[in-house]
Amino acid sequence: MRFSLWPMPMLPFTDTLKLAKHAEQTGWDGVWLADHFMPDADDTSPPWPEAWTTLAALAGAVPRIRLGTLVTGNTYRHPAVLAKMAATVDHISGGRVVLGLGSGWQENEHVAYGIPFGSIGERMEKLDEACQIIKGLFSEKSTSFEGRHYQLKDAPLEPKPVQDPLPLLIGGGGEKVTLKITAKHADEWNVWGDVELLKHKMEILDGHCSTVGRDPKDIQRSAVALMFLSKDNAYIDHMKGQTIERPSIIGTPSEVRDIVAAYADIGVDELIVPDFTMGRMEEKIATLDMFIKEVAGR
Repeated sequence: MRFSLWPMPMLPFTDTLKLAKHAEQTGWDGVWLADHFMPDADDTSPPWPEAWTTLAALAGAVPRIRLGTLVTGNTYRHPAVLAKMAATVDHISGGRVVLGLGSGWQENEHVAYGIPFGSIGERMEKLDEACQIIKGLFSEKSTSFEGRHYQLKDAPLEPKPVQDPLPLLIGGGGEKVTLKITAKHADEWNVWGDVELLKHKMEILDGHCSTVGRDPKDIQRSAVALMFLSKDNAYIDHMKGQTIERPSIIGTPSEVRDIVAAYADIGVDELIVPDFTMGRMEEKIATLDMFIKEVAGR
């Protein structure tokens, strides 16, 4: 199983770089970044660096681990432009990029920046078309496409990505549409969830794979959950009694090790750990080190 870090999106670049370098040096497998422009909150003043330019900087400074977006909002960039960006960062990194892609959901940034939001059905149609365009540009000499939302005419993409293929990850758990798009196009898939939710969603994904004639084993699966890891039993007992909106992993190192093993047992290939609950930089690093040493065994 791979273990990857998701730094808090509102960190300054110097802190994100420090965490990425530390993760690389201590045995983590990847770093993922959220692709948003502002918080989904009434207060939109906290700084929020742009994801792909940050990835490009990390690609040149951190030489080993995988780098990806969790996930790029398809509505923010034309898919041909996004494909060119991803291929370029793949070259900067020497072939370590994962293009995480989703339909786009955060309405406030669409409104603020004047980006058309559309209905959920329109965004899903755009995502399906975007996947076809991106995979075509990555693999074909030139790509023509005539869709409802996008049109390309003999479009080149050179140089091609270093990776063949550059992995396309679809993020989301919508059972009727998102997972069907995943089954059709994705090399990897990600969703927030505990073990039971992942098991259920994976069964739905496998069913869609059967429908479209795809081997489910061709799609790697990754999960995200907030991490509350501590050797302080009183703190752990307190957190277990709290109502937490996001899926969460809560426990001592031995308890978390058992939870992670359960993810692995159902076929999760990668666990992505946000640092959102880990406090200041020194506390983040201490918790990340506890996880990678005492849970992951690195």
